This record gives sequence, C-alpha cells and structure tokens, in this order.
Amino acid sequence: MNMRTVSIWIVSVLIASAAVIYQRRTGPTYPLRDSVAIGATEVAFELPRSHPGEGDQEIRLTVPNREISGFVEYAREPSRESPTQQPLRRDGDALVGSIRHQPQAGKVKYQVFLNKPGVPTAPLTPKQPVTIRFRGDVPAYVLVPHIVGMVLAMLWAVRAVLEALLKRRRVFELSLHTIGFVAVGGIVLGALVQKCAFGTYWTGWPLGHDLTDNKTALALLVWILAAWRVRKNPGARGWVIVAALVMFAVWLIPHSVWGSELDYAATTGPAAP
Repeated sequence: MNMRTVSIWIVSVLIASAAVIYQRRTGPTYPLRDSVAIGATEVAFELPRSHPGEGDQEIRLTVPNREISGFVEYAREPSRESPTQQPLRRDGDALVGSIRHQPQAGKVKYQVFLNKPGVPTAPLTPKQPVTIRFRGDVPAYVLVPHIVGMVLAMLWAVRAVLEALLKRRRVFELSLHTIGFVAVGGIVLGALVQKCAFGTYWTGWPLGHDLTDNKTALALLVWILAAWRVRKNPGARGWVIVAALVMFAVWLIPHSVWGSELDYAATTGPAAP
C-alpha cells in the first residue's frame, strides 16, 4: 500500500468518524444534558429519552442543596390523559423520581420541576417536555455487529467517493463493499435490532414511516444503482458521488426520528399511575 492510498484511508477514517460522532450527539434517543439556575444554585442534569428493558425509568438529579425539592409530571404520548405528578424523593445528594414502565414503543412526555423557598417553581426544560420511548433490550451480539456494520458502511462509502473523485480504479470494488455493509449491517441486522427493541422487523415504507428504516433502504438502493452504472461504464464515477451524497444526506437525519410509536388508543396498556 503506497503513501497516497494510506493518506486516502486516513482521510476516509476522519470523515467517517466525524459522521459517527454527529450521529451519537443527535437524535431523539440520546439523553438531554443541560443545566439550570435555581436561585443561586446551578443544577446540571441529564434526562433520559430512551429506556431499554424492563422496570420503571428512574429520574435522578444531583442536587446537594437540601432546600431544593421538586416533582416530575408526565403523561403517555399520544393520549388525552391528564398528566401525573410524582414528588421527587431525597436520596443523599440526589433527587429521585420515576416513570412507570411502558410497553415496547410506548412514549411518555415528561417535565421535571424544581423549587426552592423564595424562587418560583419552574421546569428544567421550559420550551417543551422531554419525550422518552420505551423499548425492549437488544442483545449485544445483535447491537454491536449492527453498529459496526453501519460504521464500516460509512467508511467504505467515503473511501469509494474519494476513489471516484481521484479517478482511481477501485470504484466498483469499493462500492460493492459499501453495499455489503449497508445490506448486512443496516437491513439484516437493523431488522433484528428493530424486532428486539419494538417487536417488529420493519416499520418503514410501506408498513410505516420510520425514517431510520426508510433512509437505510434508500441508501442501499442508490448504491446498488451506482455500482451497476459503474460496472457497465467505469467512467460513470459521478453515480458513486451521487450515491455518497445521498448517503451523507440521510446520515444527517438523526437516528430514530419518526421511529416506532405505540398507539395507546388501540391498546389496553396500563395508564400512568
């Protein structure tokens, strides 16, 4: 492997890593981190937005100031039920509450309120409530290969587009690698992750509107088209560039947007206590 090829791989890894970091920091499933001032006390918090497995979801805030108390208010979403209020209990330097466990794909909107003598009670997230989605636990032997497959798909996509831009010879071969990782990591293993988490293998078109499923399928189809065009005409590298741009565009859509959502009106699941 010559130095130019090594340099291309280094650039590919850096670009793919940046894309992975972006995915990790966006989307509706990762904890919401922020801080708020309660009088003269600064309270940093992390509010969960995804709950795997069984059991209630704990809400825990580190608040050493014992003058501060609060409560959590929540309701299932979508539903017309009245919000439930639960006081936060003191546990050493923490204030702790919980949200009752929901079935797979069940969503709950909640807000945490803190109060202190002489300070008006206010929510930690005044602009809008936090939405948490409950899901089944995904075994590591399914989740880890899925994540690795998607990361490698992005890496090989970047490598293929750089090969195309530099008018090198391995465009078709690298496109096939990209297709393989998207197909196995995204479609096959992605379906298994979806089944473990939400009880169904596919919630994209035409069965639903899950953008994660839809964008993965779109990326695969575009790459298959690009590889086919390059196979017929090695000079048609523009198709690979278009496929990469489409893949980057769908990658920018935060993970789990428009994801599986339980229809409470059609179930007899437990209401919030």
